[in-house]
Amino acid sequence: MQYAYQTLTVDVRGAVHWLTLNRPESLNAITTQMATELSDYFGGLQRDRHCRIVVMRGAGRAFCAGLDIKRRGEGEKPFGGGFGFQGLLADVYVKMHHCPQPIIALVQGAASGGGFAFALAADIRIAAQSARMNAAFIKLGLSSCDMGVSYFLPRVVSRSVAAELMLTGRFINAQRALATGLVSEVVPDDQLDAAAQPYIDEMLAASPMGLRLTKEGLNLATDAPCLEAAIAMENRNQTLCARSEDFAEGLRAFIEKRPPVYKDA
Repeated sequence: MQYAYQTLTVDVRGAVHWLTLNRPESLNAITTQMATELSDYFGGLQRDRHCRIVVMRGAGRAFCAGLDIKRRGEGEKPFGGGFGFQGLLADVYVKMHHCPQPIIALVQGAASGGGFAFALAADIRIAAQSARMNAAFIKLGLSSCDMGVSYFLPRVVSRSVAAELMLTGRFINAQRALATGLVSEVVPDDQLDAAAQPYIDEMLAASPMGLRLTKEGLNLATDAPCLEAAIAMENRNQTLCARSEDFAEGLRAFIEKRPPVYKDA
């Protein structure tokens, strides 16, 4: 599949999409066009059986510096579910959260405001040593409860750390992000892409259905009202997986001490 985007590039490497925010001259700042293209891309993943993992990164020296203030208000005004640009961009994070493919965010340099929210909406975050993240909204006279940050951040770090970052807008650097559990690891900037490969390899070793249902189940269990609700969801997902040909293949491969060959069936 070819993707004809102007603010993004999508490099399809087998079952893995390397999605790059591609406005390096502006630190990959978000415009209406970028929000529209991201909405189209992540919305399409619901129907993409071939893509199993998305790696999201930024071109140049930053992941994403947030909203492009200089371009704010330019071009056609989107409807965005009734909320204009606010609704258009906010819907991108919902689509990221609900797309069946796990998302790995590779964060270098600035990840501010909406860029911070992109990282939070991913499932796994790997930081370069240069990474600096913040909820920049409050620095502009806005609330830091924006673009899903108030939902994602307290679920990733403690409520106290989330409150600190959101109420002050202060930056959190890579090493503190690692200490608080915001990122899985910190690597030198020139090793950021390579750091994603072990995660990719291990996830591709899972069955396609198992991988998809694990992301879905983790999201649902995080918000489950009780243990029984989480276990009901787990029972449903395991029953679906256990009826698949891939489960039978997984058992055979385990007994025969060989890598399984899954067919997503």
